[in-house]
Amino acid sequence: MGAFLLTDRLAVLFVPGDRPERFAKALAAGADGVIVDLEDAVAQDQKAAARAKIAAGWPAEGRLLLRINARATPFQADDLALARTLRLAGIVLPKAEQPADIAVVRADLPDVPVIALIESALGLANARALAATDGVARLAFGSIDYCADLGSAHTREALLMARSELVLASRLAGLAGPVDGVTTAVADAALAQDDAAYAAQLGFNGKLCIHPNQVAPVLQGFAPSADEVAWAGRILAAMAAGAGALQVDGAMVDAPVRARAESILRRANSVNEVSHGQ
Repeated sequence: MGAFLLTDRLAVLFVPGDRPERFAKALAAGADGVIVDLEDAVAQDQKAAARAKIAAGWPAEGRLLLRINARATPFQADDLALARTLRLAGIVLPKAEQPADIAVVRADLPDVPVIALIESALGLANARALAATDGVARLAFGSIDYCADLGSAHTREALLMARSELVLASRLAGLAGPVDGVTTAVADAALAQDDAAYAAQLGFNGKLCIHPNQVAPVLQGFAPSADEVAWAGRILAAMAAGAGALQVDGAMVDAPVRARAESILRRANSVNEVSHGQ
């Protein structure tokens, strides 16, 4: 699996930043991308050591993102200094609450897309402004921290309003659907798949994973339907056979339509690859 687009449906797998021996295994797990985590997965007194391990063990593979520490911490400046030396598919910014949080990252990494992780009431209240901020490629939902901030239960009913607002904020900003939070039950593949399918019904377009065993079920939950795959095949076949303006199923076909068709087939193929253990 090669480089991915942040506009695709995503199953993105976390790996601790202080465990470089796991980076290759995470990349081989079938996820669209791997988030090397310098925040929650690394103790405060191990941050510097984790940065050194990342610098020494960073793969050349193009599907790696780096979750840095939040702006309010004393660790972010050093995280950004490390990030400038790495080949990155994106930065995951935790505790995103204000457009200024994004601006700090963009000042150091102007060409690296940012996934803004919404984890608080303030972050949700500013989700539309964050989604519209230059450099933000996706919103993501840190549902566990969000519930801790509000003192709410971590249930679908309690989180429906927050999830719906993230979908709406993403749509208003012209972004792909947001990336849903993790399923904490790492041994329950059926729940991970069902959570992904539920998120897809709401308009989410990806999900965070915390264990390699969750990747295949999440991909299945977000898999395109047979009708979508058939439509994508017709689009690409027509574009391969024709030139200039085309119509398929009575609708005009242009470059964005082709990109969507390619994304659907890429998603279908990735699900098949993971399902067959490739």
